[in-house]
Amino acid sequence: MATKRAFFLHHMGQTNLAPSLLEIERAEGIYLYDVTGNRYIDLNSGIGPCAFGHGHPTILDAIKKQTDLYAHTMVYGEFVQSPQVDLAKCLIDHLPEELDTVYFLNSGTEAVDAAMKLTRKYTGRYEIISARSAYHGSTIGAESLRSDFEFTMYYQPMVPGIKHITFNNPDDLSKITTRTAAVIMETIQAEGGVLLPTNDYLKKLRTRCDQTATLLVLDEIQVAMGRTGTFCAFEQYGIVPDVLLMAKALGGGLPLAAFIAPQSIMKTLWNDPSHGHLTTFGGNPVCCAAGLAGLKLLFEDRLLDIISEKANILRKRLVHPLIVEVRQAGLMVGIDVGDKDINMRIIQALFDKRILVDYLLFNDTTFRIAPPLIITEKELHHALDIILDTMDEIKMVL
Repeated sequence: MATKRAFFLHHMGQTNLAPSLLEIERAEGIYLYDVTGNRYIDLNSGIGPCAFGHGHPTILDAIKKQTDLYAHTMVYGEFVQSPQVDLAKCLIDHLPEELDTVYFLNSGTEAVDAAMKLTRKYTGRYEIISARSAYHGSTIGAESLRSDFEFTMYYQPMVPGIKHITFNNPDDLSKITTRTAAVIMETIQAEGGVLLPTNDYLKKLRTRCDQTATLLVLDEIQVAMGRTGTFCAFEQYGIVPDVLLMAKALGGGLPLAAFIAPQSIMKTLWNDPSHGHLTTFGGNPVCCAAGLAGLKLLFEDRLLDIISEKANILRKRLVHPLIVEVRQAGLMVGIDVGDKDINMRIIQALFDKRILVDYLLFNDTTFRIAPPLIITEKELHHALDIILDTMDEIKMVL
């Protein structure tokens, strides 16, 4: 009989030719355990969704209570279901008053596609602008926003009407015109290397969108839910988007996403014709219950209040001769070592030491640390000890 690993390789779809093949048995807190009992420190947070760690008792309790009631009843938006309503209310209570209507979906890429539909219908315009080196998802709509033709050439024709500007380049903002339906922008470019907006770039972007009656869509799929030290990252930059996209950590570890906008914009999808956007499992009650439990951890248990302390530990300790630059937004850090080969050696060496960090799609000299928000200071120091020791070892053989 084939092993699970062999079955995985021969009968399950892969994302690349060299998967890590880590065979997980269970997970708890910041740790993953493989079938042989080895313990791995997850500094990726499952690439975002596990911001509250693995198996948090508050979230598990919420999941169990909801599954005892019901798991699914009807396509989203037809029945009044408490988990959806309660989660939407909690989100709205912690967002600017303009963002008063929530539509739940399954994933971030779906939220992006829905925002593309919404903004085109609302404005009656065709053109959508995104940033180079941005990643918004892998459906054909979201992938059309991607700028690297070497990747998208295999899936042509993409959705038409897409143009690109360079993040943090104010000169490019003139490309936003009265023909532009929307600018879809990551508040912080995650896969680009944890690139933060500088020199009031987002304020200038907001102003240009206002001048041209263009809708500003902020993709906070990776950075919302406290990751950067505030509930949403845009709060730190003095602007409010027309449409906000959230996913990953929103579901407390389960699949959940949302696009959020003023009702005056959102109701564009409700009629003429009706059913402008549909989803069967979006807003799944169990996922919404888990998401609400996560929000309560942030706000009622005041988890958000201690993120800055942990961020300071990262800021102070990430100093090493191999490090060219550290780019940080709270508990998301891009560590640039200036060389692709060195970067991959560090990532692999850390994996061998059972530390999971992340490589990036659009920056091959940078690895990323984005640990669960619940990581303790002791756990964080321990992980950093291993990272810095590993970099010492690699430096010695260069």
